[in-house]
Amino acid sequence: MNSPTIRRRGLMLVLSSPSGAGKTSVARALLQRDPALTLSVSATTRKPRPGEVDGKDYHFVSAETFKGMVEKDEFLEHAHVFGHSYGTPAQPVMEALEQGRDILFDVDWQGTQQLRGRAPKDLVSVFLLPPSIEELEKRLRARAQDSDEVVRGRMAKATDEMSHWAEYDYVIVNRDLEETIAGVQSILLAERHRNQRQEGLFAFVSELCAGR
Repeated sequence: MNSPTIRRRGLMLVLSSPSGAGKTSVARALLQRDPALTLSVSATTRKPRPGEVDGKDYHFVSAETFKGMVEKDEFLEHAHVFGHSYGTPAQPVMEALEQGRDILFDVDWQGTQQLRGRAPKDLVSVFLLPPSIEELEKRLRARAQDSDEVVRGRMAKATDEMSHWAEYDYVIVNRDLEETIAGVQSILLAERHRNQRQEGLFAFVSELCAGR
């Protein structure tokens, strides 16, 4: 007699951090090293940049289409940033979770709050902190792509973003990139084994206890 099948429900892994704290580098490494993890593809009203592919980098839609999706409650989270709208379509994410696939989100604290409101049991949130304010500013200036004014703006915004650290499940101070990546991988591994995500586990254990 075959034992009951255990199927794992996928999870939504959120990475948030102030600009310059290493979120992009960590996310890129996770996606390269873990084939079971895929990046959430957002819809946006901005125009594609050179090299961007519709459906891979973003779902590029008109402002009218985006508004209609909001009215139909088709987004898990959405926001208006720098003159453009961005949102996470709910249907593909929910289908992926049902199939046991994990989705990585690169959103801020406001997007994380929206995701928690829509799917609290599926959410695993991680906030990355810089080792110091001085190091954060050093990393921002090392990019050599932003003006002093932009760097000052990002530093000012960072203070507000970091004030929301306590709203996250896990917090990692990104002193060393490889250690931080390993830390997030450990979180992901542990969360995949939560009993609430293992569908069929109750029946499986019941048969074990019954000696079948």
